Amino acid sequence: MTKPEIEFQEGPAPEELVVVDLVEGDGPEAVAGGEVEVHYVGVEYDTGEEFDASWNRGETIRFPLGRLIEGWQKGIPGMKVGGRRRLTVPPHLAYGSAGGGHRLSGKTLVFVIDLIGVG
Repeated sequence: MTKPEIEFQEGPAPEELVVVDLVEGDGPEAVAGGEVEVHYVGVEYDTGEEFDASWNRGETIRFPLGRLIEGWQKGIPGMKVGGRRRLTVPPHLAYGSAGGGHRLSGKTLVFVIDLIGVG
């Protein structure tokens, strides 16, 4: 797969997590509390501005789901290796409300995640 382009999102930001499978995987399934290896791109919902992408570093990243933002903890389980999924994550499932001390606090975030492996 190649780095995805995330299209600008229309309308008001959703209040709850939105999960959309862009490509259905056919490998092992990610489970809550498990470990995942992913490639991802993240943009701000309101501006479409990219704030992070593993693709830019040229390597995937592997980590336990329990260490990630709640939107990923809820949005990745059930995804299968080989799949690509878009998560639209409201602030309360990302970095909290505005003024929370993180540069992305108060922002709705959009991620496109490719599941490379589970462990």
